[in-house]
Amino acid sequence: MSIPLTYNLHSIRERWRTSVIAVVGIAGTVGVFIAMLSLASGFKSTLVSSGSPRNAVVMRAGATSEMTSALTLDQVHAVESAPGIARTGAKPLLSAEVVVIAPFELKSTNTNAGVQVRGVSAKALDVRDNVRVVAGRFFTTGLREVVIGRNIERTYQGMGLGKTINLGGSAWPVVGIFDAGGTAFDSEIWCDADVLDQAYTRPRNIFQSLTVRLTSPSAFPAFKDALTTDPRLNVQIERETMYYEKESRQLTLLITFLGTVVAAVMGIGAVFGALNTMYSAVSQRSREIATLRAIGFQSTSVVASFVFESVCIAFLGGALGCLCILPLNGFTTATMNLQTFSQVAFSLHVTPPLLATGICFALLMGVLGGLPPALRAARARIVTALREV
Repeated sequence: MSIPLTYNLHSIRERWRTSVIAVVGIAGTVGVFIAMLSLASGFKSTLVSSGSPRNAVVMRAGATSEMTSALTLDQVHAVESAPGIARTGAKPLLSAEVVVIAPFELKSTNTNAGVQVRGVSAKALDVRDNVRVVAGRFFTTGLREVVIGRNIERTYQGMGLGKTINLGGSAWPVVGIFDAGGTAFDSEIWCDADVLDQAYTRPRNIFQSLTVRLTSPSAFPAFKDALTTDPRLNVQIERETMYYEKESRQLTLLITFLGTVVAAVMGIGAVFGALNTMYSAVSQRSREIATLRAIGFQSTSVVASFVFESVCIAFLGGALGCLCILPLNGFTTATMNLQTFSQVAFSLHVTPPLLATGICFALLMGVLGGLPPALRAARARIVTALREV
């Protein structure tokens, strides 16, 4: 025979002050836990969405990112003849690109942060169909002109259509603003690759990556096989989505680890709060427990009843933590990409799976906080407790 659930709900209502303290402690823990996970989820989503299933990234074999890669013009021409590349007329759709990191002043702190400046080809917008110019125009090939992502305009001083920025010691007018749909490209500055090399006195016709538009996602295996078996080339080929997923992995793991550690430390405090609440309940209701045992309720029913009571308190705390964190969904922040050492703006993603994880975390704290007091209640000696009546 099990103890009615109304008994536990009545007990929570009667001890509402201590219950509220436990609920608030668990809510704070769950809120911090979900916030950290939403940071990791938002950053990963921003980078992964930068890639297209129809695109492939070609870099030097062994390179961990564009920053450590180098490709010659001869290698670019060899890639152009590979099967599976989409074409406009006879011209292949690919963009040979170079990348530099340039410091610019943040509006929020008046300190410098690294911005990824990407030198691209004239076909960059055809290769990346998630990028479109929303103000002004695209840069003219061969001229010192730049277009900036919409997050660059919002985040940095002196950025905007018609403004002039300094790159490599020379002035570059901003002729356009582009929208990349919330991807990492929104935090980049684009210009002509050859002109960028000249400004930074780099060797000409040396590129760091090739972004290739394929005829379809299924064309990737044949494209990759053709390049990896070509004796003229020493390259590695990845789907663009996989490349950006790997770019996000290091920081995502770091944020997740730190969030778990912080939540674990706070969770210990929340569990102790729940323990204190439930031990107090056991102490105050020892005669009630003895009476329940005396009229036929088994020890397992007592344990289940007190654990359920603790879990109810934890669920309320978890739900409150989820409600408090929901307004942060879509909140834009920025952090440094550990692969490129450039600033990337992204939005927090408070998703249903993260909320479910937070609730499960709260329920776990409820079980840990309720089980020891429940076992103590079940082991209480009936005769001794009844004598106190």
